[in-house]
Amino acid sequence: MKLKLSAMLMIAVVASVSFLAFTPKADTYTVDLTKSTIAWEGKKLVGGHNGSVDLTSGSLVFSGKKLTGGGFVANMTTIKDADKSASLERHLKADDFFGVDKFPAANFTVKKVEGNGANVNITGDLTIKGVTNSITFPATLAWNADKTVSATADKIAIDRTKYGIKFRSKSIFTDIGDKMIEDSFILSVKLVAKK
Repeated sequence: MKLKLSAMLMIAVVASVSFLAFTPKADTYTVDLTKSTIAWEGKKLVGGHNGSVDLTSGSLVFSGKKLTGGGFVANMTTIKDADKSASLERHLKADDFFGVDKFPAANFTVKKVEGNGANVNITGDLTIKGVTNSITFPATLAWNADKTVSATADKIAIDRTKYGIKFRSKSIFTDIGDKMIEDSFILSVKLVAKK
C-alpha cells in the first residue's frame, strides 16, 4: 500500500512539473513611443475636431502569443488639434476639459483580455482627471516581421461626463441647444512594442 501511494505521489509530482515546464513565461514588450499613436475625435451638433496626444510610456505583456496585460500613459499636456487651433488646444488643457495643470497624465491598465489570435476584447481601467472607470473595446494584434507586435484599437468611445468633463454636455445642460458637444469622444490607439 505504501509503495502504491508513493508511486501515485511521484506521478502527481512529475505531472505537475511537466505542466509547469510547458507553461509559457510572461514576456513584457516595451512600447516604441516613436511608432505608437493616440488620436482623438470630438463632435458637436455641427462639425467637430480631431487631433492627437503623445504617449509617455507603455507596455504589452504576453504569455506566448496571448496578450495578458499591459497599459499606457498619455501626456495630456501634449493635446494637439489637427487644425492647429491654439485657442482650442488651450481650452482642452483648461479645467473645463482635461485640467492638465493638475492632471498632466491619463493612463489605461489592462485588466482582462478575451479571445485568442488576432482579434481580442480588452477590458481595463482608464483614468482621466484622477477618475477611474472600466472600459471594454475590441482590438487587433499583429506580429510583425521586425519582431515587434502591434496592438490597434479604433473607435474607443469614452463618455467624458464619467470623468467630470461636463462642458456643454446636452445630458447635463438640457437647455444648451445648438451649442452642445457630444458626451462621447473617440480614441484610436496604436501601440507598437518590442521585447
